[in-house]
Amino acid sequence: MDAVEADTSGVGARAGRRAGRGTAARAGAAVWATLLACALVPQTASAADSGAAAGGPGSARRLPAVIGGGAWDAGHVQGMALDRERGFMYFSFTNLLVKTDLRGRPVGSVTGFTGHLGDLDFNERDRRVYGSLEYKDAESFYIAVFDADRIDRMGIDAQSSDVASTVYLKEVVEDYTADMDGDGVFDGDTADTPDHRYGCSGIDGVAFGPGLGGRGGKGHGAQLLTVAYGVYSNTQRRDNDHQVLLQYDVRGWKKYERPLSESDPHTSGPSRTDGKFFAYTGNTTYGVQNLEYDAASRNWQLAVYEGKKPGFPNYSLFTVDGSKPAVRGPVRGQPEPERGQLLSLARQGLYDERTGVRGWTGPGEYGLISVGDGRYYVAESGTVEEGGVTKQTGRAVLHRWTGRTPDPLAPVERTGTVENAGTVENAGTVENAEGADGTRG
Repeated sequence: MDAVEADTSGVGARAGRRAGRGTAARAGAAVWATLLACALVPQTASAADSGAAAGGPGSARRLPAVIGGGAWDAGHVQGMALDRERGFMYFSFTNLLVKTDLRGRPVGSVTGFTGHLGDLDFNERDRRVYGSLEYKDAESFYIAVFDADRIDRMGIDAQSSDVASTVYLKEVVEDYTADMDGDGVFDGDTADTPDHRYGCSGIDGVAFGPGLGGRGGKGHGAQLLTVAYGVYSNTQRRDNDHQVLLQYDVRGWKKYERPLSESDPHTSGPSRTDGKFFAYTGNTTYGVQNLEYDAASRNWQLAVYEGKKPGFPNYSLFTVDGSKPAVRGPVRGQPEPERGQLLSLARQGLYDERTGVRGWTGPGEYGLISVGDGRYYVAESGTVEEGGVTKQTGRAVLHRWTGRTPDPLAPVERTGTVENAGTVENAGTVENAEGADGTRG
């Protein structure tokens, strides 16, 4: 989704809801200004926690309750990725990638994007950050791949450095540009059209996890990159009620990777996917904003901006049951009968009898990270005024999965503490202020 579109739909999506969610980051500039002002004041922390927060030996075990992403003259926060082993967090701010330590201190950034940088995930196997990258006007959709360990300074340019590479997703482009009404004209980046197969508006959510097709499929045993479609909000069509997930085995992607060139977009990428899957949720506003696999439950979390279609419950979070392999069946609402690999929503949360759709009114649309033990980092988005400029802020707040309805994620209770897997350690929750050269004008 585009930054302006996201701001508009994000506000509308939450109108009249989340009274019980406790998302303090939605407060206002005054609250954020207070938090950011406190960012430069050191908090009490034990020696062990200092090592963890700075990316030292203890970082794989201890996690802060809050990690600040800073304030930036960029788009709003879109997603996050966690390098737990070395103790770093990555935030996408639409046209800016920010790397912080676990105290929220910026240690690097990648700039130079005019496209839309969305959800992120960290691949432990190759120590790289993968993110969705859209150029709708150029009809180009990529996975951006960042060399995490080389993001060691602020203001690295994505196009003139070799820190980032890109892989073209042919399947997405074909669905995005599909001339569904057969008039010989592709109607472009607009929701008010029958074009775009499945209502595809591009891509956003990304996550690594096991194959969705069950045992015996290609890539069995590998962690596959799963990419979720953006889906236009259009209440007049019937063929846009699924979330569409593509899977790729990225172990052979080096041969496709090319430098990012916005003036000369490339088309180097896999000719086919390693799986295409459909989850029936009802139409949502720009599809899966954040996608995450939770190894503890073996479930996939799909965080969205709520849909607007009458007749659907329009939840903001859906859980796909990862223990059930996809089954082949009809993809509902298509102009021509179509069969595909269908995913099952977990038998959890709220249930809508009319549609059979299950889901939650939980958060996660700005960023969602599973820690793997029933805890999640949830991104909170806000703004702050600095020098007459409105800057976007983001922070990661630790939650625990409770499974309660309507919201299954509860913030970890804290009074200046850090939660560990089974223990509680003392540490501060420092929000950082903006880096000197990390802004975009």
